[in-house]
Amino acid sequence: MSHQCNLLTKVACSNVVHHVQHTRVQIPDFLQPGAAETLHRCLRDDIPFALAERSGGSSHTIDAETYTAMDEAARQALLSKAYARAKSEFQFSYDSYMIVRAMKEGWAPNPLHTVLEFLNSAEFLIFARRLTGEPTVNRVSAQGTRYRAGQFLTRHQDREDNENRVCAFVINLSKNWDSDWGGLLQFHDDADRLVDSFVPYWNTLSLFRVPQSHTVSLVAPWAGADRLAITGWFLAD
Repeated sequence: MSHQCNLLTKVACSNVVHHVQHTRVQIPDFLQPGAAETLHRCLRDDIPFALAERSGGSSHTIDAETYTAMDEAARQALLSKAYARAKSEFQFSYDSYMIVRAMKEGWAPNPLHTVLEFLNSAEFLIFARRLTGEPTVNRVSAQGTRYRAGQFLTRHQDREDNENRVCAFVINLSKNWDSDWGGLLQFHDDADRLVDSFVPYWNTLSLFRVPQSHTVSLVAPWAGADRLAITGWFLAD
């Protein structure tokens, strides 16, 4: 993928009129097919994922080297602890590759780095402002994510004291995802009732305003693939 190329399809650009003034939207056929394929293979085969989890009231990661060296029993033990904590508090378990950190620290380049550069290009930021109706959007943060069987993200609103998050986004890069496999982006009202659900269909952009209560439902043990995506936020000063 060229750093200068436009990764978006004409379909995505034409959907700019369907901005998220009504809190959330899902746009199909978001990336050029070749770019989507490249990113899918990169996330599936090449990325050194860390484990993102939460314990002791704070979020942290287990680095990629340590995580990769764990056997299945050790990973399941961590999941079991996360399930126990999830009964009474905000909790998550998923695999993460922090693209901003990777680029700042000079990790080996990969196509995800190119995506972050594109998302922060003048061209895309103009698109993001039009899409959201927010003229203050001036940068984008992103991470690669992988939800494997049993992983999840419980209800939260994406508020962050140190960042002005205007909208959250998910570029879905799993092929042939079945809604029975879980991993659904689900939205809740102020009474914690489920009001909407986005299936992570191939090459769709899910975009929603922050704050907004949402979850990623647990990926089922029988899921036929990992749930792969690039996620992040449109930010303003």
